[in-house]
Amino acid sequence: MHDIPVPPLDPAQGDWLELDDYLDDFDLHYEQTRNRDSWKLERKQYFKESNSPSWNAFYRGDLAEAERLLKDEAQALREAAEEAASRGSVFHRVRITEQPLTPYVQWELRSLRVRSENGGPVRVVPAAAVSHLEGEQPLPELVVLGGRVLYQVMYTEESVPRGAIRFTDPASVERWERFIADLFAAGEDITSYVEREVVGDRG
Repeated sequence: MHDIPVPPLDPAQGDWLELDDYLDDFDLHYEQTRNRDSWKLERKQYFKESNSPSWNAFYRGDLAEAERLLKDEAQALREAAEEAASRGSVFHRVRITEQPLTPYVQWELRSLRVRSENGGPVRVVPAAAVSHLEGEQPLPELVVLGGRVLYQVMYTEESVPRGAIRFTDPASVERWERFIADLFAAGEDITSYVEREVVGDRG
């Protein structure tokens, strides 16, 4: 992967939002997005999923049930993607993965594949390809909505979301949007990655 300079991100330049406020703010900006794509960067290798029946099934070893529950979400995902497309917007995701894949990431990649198959494109970037960009700290968890707002999503030590720092400086938002878009362009399509790398989904 070619070198992509990591933009600066100073928390002091943003506004702290508690979790409920972040979710409300996210929904507001997402619904207002017109004729501009949105981008998400995921770097953590585990998130605490408290409301996912599919993850719960996977965690207890019932892969068939986990897959069935993921497929049940396909129609809702397709409708959401079509609604965004009607506003001229596509939500792209970049998933950075470390080897060996954690159980959580193995499940999440399956979930992201279903999302990608239903209008929400996802690409995977190996952690080794960005290690030279990270230094002492991994890349942050980020969302850019419509080129207007940037969120750095923050988590507890137990990987539970606790809120986000919101940035609205146009130059900062644009730099990070370009950074994530460049990672996306350099990444591998989620489907081929899962078929090759995820246990239980190989040929």
